[in-house]
Amino acid sequence: MERNLKNVLVIAFGFLLLFTAYSGLQSLQSSLNAEEGLGVASLSVLYASLTLSSMFLPPIIIKKLGCKWTIAVSMCCYVAYSLGNFYASWYTLIPTSMILGLGGAPLWSAKCTYLTIAGTLYAEKAGKSAKDIINQYFGIFFLVFQTAGVWGNLISSLILSQSSNQGEISAEDLECCGAYDCLTETTNSTGSERPSDSLIYTLVGVYTASGVLAVLLVIIFLDQIKSDQAETEKEKSSFWSTFLATFRHLKDKRQCLLIPLTMYSGFEQAFLSGDYSKSFVTCALGIQYVGYMMICFAGINSLCSLLFGKISQFTGRKLLFALAAVLNTGCMITVLLWKPDPKQLAVFFVIPGLWGVSDAVWQTQTNALYGILFEKNKEAAFSNYRLWESIGFAIAFAYSTKLQVYIKTYIVLSVLVLSMVTYGAVEYLEAKSSPGTPAATKKENGGPHSQETHM
Repeated sequence: MERNLKNVLVIAFGFLLLFTAYSGLQSLQSSLNAEEGLGVASLSVLYASLTLSSMFLPPIIIKKLGCKWTIAVSMCCYVAYSLGNFYASWYTLIPTSMILGLGGAPLWSAKCTYLTIAGTLYAEKAGKSAKDIINQYFGIFFLVFQTAGVWGNLISSLILSQSSNQGEISAEDLECCGAYDCLTETTNSTGSERPSDSLIYTLVGVYTASGVLAVLLVIIFLDQIKSDQAETEKEKSSFWSTFLATFRHLKDKRQCLLIPLTMYSGFEQAFLSGDYSKSFVTCALGIQYVGYMMICFAGINSLCSLLFGKISQFTGRKLLFALAAVLNTGCMITVLLWKPDPKQLAVFFVIPGLWGVSDAVWQTQTNALYGILFEKNKEAAFSNYRLWESIGFAIAFAYSTKLQVYIKTYIVLSVLVLSMVTYGAVEYLEAKSSPGTPAATKKENGGPHSQETHM
């Protein structure tokens, strides 16, 4: 167990360092690079690129390099994006966004595959339930990983709070904040003013160093892991069949039904980091508060990820998904009805806090659900996860500068309702196809009482 746990922690802390940089940069893009919508355009390109990457690259790269080296090489793509932010323009951010997108899908697929294989191998040796060990590994990973948002945003808030551009936000400017925003490039003249170049260079320099450390940690300390080689040899898959594994996986009805839920994960995260951060927090409080708001989200998200990884075996995943849906719906209704006011400071943090609870469910439970339902096709399944989540992100960031926040809120709510209906259909199919025989490994995953979880 010690060695397996060491590897889980190496991956978790590697991702922590890498996403300390990326989460901080993503949260700030809509406010920091608001001119001509460059920030959200780069994020839309990034996730469109990630979508293409998800279709083709993960099965091939994981097969060629193995999980460890896929993770290390993909991390370098994230470092390139940090470098692109030193001088943010259409010529630097867009190409580096594409590079990050290409590396993103193999990174996440390799991570999910590694944790699933490690959990399965340990469970076999220890005579324990594979799904319970996998859940615990994902829970440990997300406990550490989700704090990346805390550190990344704490760094940005501490550095940007030194800006001399802060000032009182007028009542006239406040009228343009909230769900019925004015769709201007910069939401107000004080809170959205760009910090000085020296502060931005300091911030991006810290983020780049964090990414480089992540790459070194994985290269030096992570053990290579082997999946079931015999099975792979037996199949003797051709290059093209491997290449199209992601698409072939869509023949599984359960995978198709999980598409709305997976896309919703992209929509809801994009809404919080792109729309809420700009039209509520930056607009009404100032850009230096974005980091603190995202810390609230990430801190609660991290704690709940561990909690849900543990309690899912007692509560069942259905109850947790219902909780997340109710909390997200409540937050979105609040966003529609509430007019942001700097005097109501607590509300700015309550919304991302509750959002963090629900996002912990979407991340942990959906990932583990994929790992358990599609245990025999892990790489293709997790590629589909990244593919559809990325499409959700890409669509949400693409329309971000074109629509008012209230319209975007209704869109996200509609996707949530659809995803709950199709998720219910998956649970129904699983209950039907698991008559209670201990038989198949195939359904060791999916019994109506099996609780699993997880991003």
